[in-house]
Amino acid sequence: MKYKDLGRTSLRVSELCLGTMVFGEEGSRGTDASESKKIIKKFIDEGGNFIDTADVYSKGISEKIVGEAVKEYREDLVIATKCRFPMGDTPNKRGLSRKYIRFAVDASLKRLDTNYIDILYLHGTAPNLTLEDTLHVLNDLVSEGKIYYIGVSNFRAWELMKALSISNLHGWIRFQAAQYQYSLVERNIEPEFNGLFLAENLSSIPWGPLGGGFLTGKYKYGEKPTDGRISVMPDHTEESWENRSTDRNWKIIETIQKIHERTQKSYSQIALRWLMNRPTVTAPIIGVRTLNQLEDNLGVIGWDLSSEDMNLLNNVSEPVIHYPYRFINNYCLD
Repeated sequence: MKYKDLGRTSLRVSELCLGTMVFGEEGSRGTDASESKKIIKKFIDEGGNFIDTADVYSKGISEKIVGEAVKEYREDLVIATKCRFPMGDTPNKRGLSRKYIRFAVDASLKRLDTNYIDILYLHGTAPNLTLEDTLHVLNDLVSEGKIYYIGVSNFRAWELMKALSISNLHGWIRFQAAQYQYSLVERNIEPEFNGLFLAENLSSIPWGPLGGGFLTGKYKYGEKPTDGRISVMPDHTEESWENRSTDRNWKIIETIQKIHERTQKSYSQIALRWLMNRPTVTAPIIGVRTLNQLEDNLGVIGWDLSSEDMNLLNNVSEPVIHYPYRFINNYCLD
């Protein structure tokens, strides 16, 4: 396992991040506590030190499982969690207000059974967002030692850049990591965000690197699945069958299949390796449900795609470029 700096810090994180969204979740797509802890231990044994959770994952159960599983390794690990979405029915048990962020951090610390959170992500933007207030309380929490670094997820590009400017103006803590959906089947962040990440030295920590399971190769054209994550996602949502089963995406699968036949690497390993080679990416989040899935994903380590195969995947997955980026690409690059 290789290690990389997080953003502008000297904090070192493993080249893969273990996602824990389904840990403790009930139903067929969840992973019980016992199996979850085995997955965490295996990831650590293989050199992984970067684990991602959130308060809303399984309504706090994921954080509890992570806290129990990492007890003896805590000082060697980088634990990230998130806040923003509802953790109660009352109006102030959600959002990015000073009041809620303090409540959420204290609750996460208790569930994780730790004295500090290595990285706290804001899980998404919010209506009537007051960035000065939000960033001020995050800076206070860093000063108090409750959190060490901050990250952002699912913000608009202008909100992210504005937040960085406010932090610079006041000398407050800056975002060091950005968690956005990014994969061969979802490259729409590239025009707005990739340049921003590079210019501001933000680590991209992609979620959904396998397109909600679509890039594993287990699905067949014209056959809507009856199990797995994609089968339960409502239409029009990010990882629904409606969004994944497109002509473009099936061509991506065909290309992965050809590379698989030549290299004998799994579909997941090929998709992850392509993403890990992208210039902005620090560590994709592998959201595994079983030990077998983890072992397959760990197979991405220690080899690389040829330049020819990278070009094949780049070309087949090229996103549609809209204005003004189309205009900029055609007229403003020389």
